[in-house]
This record gives sequence, structure tokens and C-alpha cells, in this order.
Amino acid sequence: MDKEKILIVGAGGFIGGFIAAEGLRRGYDVWVGVRQGTSMRYLSDPALHVVVFDYDSPAEVTRAINEALPEGERWKYVIHNLGATKCTRFSDFNRINFDYLRTIVEALKRTGRVPDKFLLMSSLSALGPGDERGYAPLTETTRPNPNTRYGLSKIKAEQYLQYTAGIPYIIFRATGVYGPHEKDYLMMIKSIDSHWDFGVGYRRQMLTFIYVEDLVNAMYDALPVEATLNKTYIIAEPRAYTQSEFRHIVARTLGGRFVIPVKLPMWMVYIASTVAEKIGVLRGKPSTLNRDKYKIMKQRNWTCDVTPAQRDFGFKVSYPLERGISETVKAYLKDKK
Repeated sequence: MDKEKILIVGAGGFIGGFIAAEGLRRGYDVWVGVRQGTSMRYLSDPALHVVVFDYDSPAEVTRAINEALPEGERWKYVIHNLGATKCTRFSDFNRINFDYLRTIVEALKRTGRVPDKFLLMSSLSALGPGDERGYAPLTETTRPNPNTRYGLSKIKAEQYLQYTAGIPYIIFRATGVYGPHEKDYLMMIKSIDSHWDFGVGYRRQMLTFIYVEDLVNAMYDALPVEATLNKTYIIAEPRAYTQSEFRHIVARTLGGRFVIPVKLPMWMVYIASTVAEKIGVLRGKPSTLNRDKYKIMKQRNWTCDVTPAQRDFGFKVSYPLERGISETVKAYLKDKK
């Protein structure tokens, strides 16, 4: 019996390697879509089929899809993991997070290879700030009101799938994803390893996390379930943490590090973000710290309701923050040697 085929678009990033590995583990015939020149460090398994996409050329994307499979065959599932979280030019968010999605979808339709399900990796930032007084959780009924260019590009991509694309979809609005090889949370771990923890703002901030393997397992659990068709799900660990709790977990995992917490006022963070962004533009490299990131750091409430995912496809977390941080720190210390 032939294996079910799956295509992972944007497989070269941090999450993509985990998606590809889990696909093979679950017995799928896995295709990985990457740009020319993408690092294949985490896509080295010879069982993977590589498709090179020039996302800026709809004709080339169509050609690549046509040549990837014999006539009459298609992928049962497509996971669209392609996206940018920081850009030198803010117009690039729209190009990468929306235009490239539309290019892939239109090529699948044009070649007669529309899958049974198309899973879009979106973000909690598509919703924007929630209840920052009573700290009520973000839910499936929360009205999207993104306040970042990144969030706007993600909600635009979501709405394209929902109202225009004509393709069976699932949308995952993931909270902050962490794990081995991820870079942004690694910066926080490195800072705590150096005995410093920099927080922003003086009002209580509730943070949510999802370990990369829990996110990837949720993808594969959701794809074959009929109840997930044309649904949007928030994906996060069901509980939220304070910055202090995060710091203590990391410090304990690092062997009981003595850590000095430093709270930075938001006005100072805004100035630093603006300056870092402008330096990034001059260097032609996107800065981790920028005005979009400032708005994300300013948001006080990232608490989530994940009961729809639990109800529809049995979503569960095997890596609560303490265990996930342990795995992440283990990989960090190994690379540090």
C-alpha cells in the first residue's frame, strides 16, 4: 500500500525540521519545500523529497509542483509553515506571509493538486491585544484586532484561506514556540545563564508557550480528523506563566543560577526598539528588536483557551514548560561546548 503523501512548505526553518521528522516517523511520504540555498541541516534524512520553490515567481512555483509528482498524483496534506517574524522592510511581511501563501494555493489549484487539508501556521499575533484588565483568555471567538504589521499579514493570510482560496483548510494560531534550535527564546536563556533577566513594563504580564514537538504533534493529530475542516484553533500550553516563573524554571534547569531580574520601562524599550530597527535597515539585516516586537512585548495578556482543540482532535501537551525548558537547555549546553 502506498504511503500518504504530505508537502511541508517552508520546511527549512526551526519548526520545519521537526515537522519533517515527525512526518517520517508517522509513516508519511514527506516532501519538503525550500528556497534555493536553504540550509538542509535539519532536513538531511535521505527519505525526504526536496522541492525547490522560487516563491517570487508563480510560474516557477507551478512548474516545481507539476514536476514534483507524476501526473494525476497529489499530496493528501499540505502544511504551510512558511513565514517571516521579522523583516527589514515591513512590506516584506505582506509579501512573505500573504503573497507567498496565495502563490502556493493558486499553484495547487492550477495543477489539480488541491489536498484533502491545507494547514496554515498562523500566530496568536493575528488576534492582537486581548483583555489587559481582567486577563480573560483569548478564545476562538475573540475578534481579531492585530496591532503589528506581522499580525496584520497573518490575519490577511487567514482571511484569504477562509473567504477566497476555495481550499479545505485548518488554521493554527500558535503562541510563542520554543525548543532546540529556536533563537529568540534562546537569547533569554543565554541572558539568564549570564545571571541577568530583562523584563519589560511594570504591570503583570502573563505569558504562554508551546514546545515545538507538542505543536508538531497537534498538526498531525488534527489533519485527518473530519471535525477540524475549515476551523481555526489556538495552540498553546493550557496554562500561563509570569516572567518570574519562566526565570525560575530556566535558572533551576541551568543548575540553580543566581539571576538578577531587571525591569525596563516601556519608554526605554520603545527607544531601543526604534534604534535597533533603524540600524537593521542600514545593515540590511532584520533586527530581533524592532517596533513590531515592542508592541508584542508590551502586550500583557497572552492567556489562551485551547478547549476547542482539546475537544476536536484531542490536543494535549506532553511538554509543559518545565520539561520543555529542560530539553531546550540540554540542547543549548550541548551546542555551547
